[in-house]
Amino acid sequence: MSRLVPAVTAASLAVLLAACGGGSSASKAASNPYDLQQPGTLRVGTLTDAPPNVYLKDGKFTGFDNDLLTAVAAKVGLKVQFAGTDFSALLAQVNAGRFDVGSSSITITEARKKTVDFGNGYDFGYFGLDVPAGSTVKGFDQLQGKRVVVVQGTVQDDYATKQNLDPVRVPDYNAALNQLRTQTSDAWIAPAEIGEKSAKDSKGKIVVAATELSPAPTAFAVKRGNTKLKAALDKGLDEVIADGTWTKLQEQYYPGRPVPADFEPGSGTVKFPPVTASATATS
Repeated sequence: MSRLVPAVTAASLAVLLAACGGGSSASKAASNPYDLQQPGTLRVGTLTDAPPNVYLKDGKFTGFDNDLLTAVAAKVGLKVQFAGTDFSALLAQVNAGRFDVGSSSITITEARKKTVDFGNGYDFGYFGLDVPAGSTVKGFDQLQGKRVVVVQGTVQDDYATKQNLDPVRVPDYNAALNQLRTQTSDAWIAPAEIGEKSAKDSKGKIVVAATELSPAPTAFAVKRGNTKLKAALDKGLDEVIADGTWTKLQEQYYPGRPVPADFEPGSGTVKFPPVTASATATS
């Protein structure tokens, strides 16, 4: 009998510890349902140098994508904390858990779906072709044999590679812009909005030669398998589309840019107030 007592006691203790552990896990899941690094706060990887999409102004991360994400997060009761990174590393950092979300006008592609999951698309976009003033390059069909710069890992990089342009790859938009400023590259394939802003700020030294509609929408990236966070962001996105926030940000950051007739942001089940061209661009 004395030999049985320790065994029974040990077994009872194991059951008790297992029950306590289960309760602890359940409690953690309830307090952090989206498996965030910090419960209640989205840690977001973004860029500092890509206006008007994502950029740093007066020490604050802003731009269309980041302002939209802040509004989306608020709809589902989350705060947002931004941190700068390079685009070429962003998706891997999201999937590794360094960031909860990636925000940088990320175009959805099949190749990228192997690294991260995407929420519903929130924006369309165009490719822009920036060239030094006086350049003879007037279109995308004139880039063969030219020195073309792209930001590594972007869809513009994919485009240039598929066109056999052997592009010069740089880590960020400032580096790409410097290639044109110093005329060490003949052209820069960029997100059109970023290219237009860069040309405007160059005071005539850089011009936009052409634009071309991007083949897929942009979306926020989350770690693969985090279905609860993806669903929450999709829900919040539909709500900011319905209440007019999406339209307001379109007018603020992309004044005069027409919305393609077949583009439906979010789930496609909610309507957005018509976008007008009456607003003034944000610098």
